[in-house]
Amino acid sequence: MNLSEKSCVPCQGGIPPLAKAEAETMLAQVPGWSLTQDGARLERRFTFRNFASALAFVNQVGRVAEQEDHHPDISFGWGYASIVYYTHKIGGLHENDFVMAAKLNALYE
Repeated sequence: MNLSEKSCVPCQGGIPPLAKAEAETMLAQVPGWSLTQDGARLERRFTFRNFASALAFVNQVGRVAEQEDHHPDISFGWGYASIVYYTHKIGGLHENDFVMAAKLNALYE
């Protein structure tokens, strides 16, 4: 199943985050995203024509995050929105983070 078609499963903690090698393998399924140096976060900077377009995208991201109950760190301004995903309860990456990255890629297309 395509990652963008999956839903996030609640993470209660108590499990280890994905190892960097596992995260690098999953990264191939979410074009445009990158791992932070330590492999504990997933990030992407989206670009737009203007502030209004960036704001509209951020609002769409917020709706999807609420539906999936998995929320990113977001910063945005004129012509850009930067999104960072990781699973707070485990202090690193989980499949849910890649599911959300795929969903945001679909929104951006």
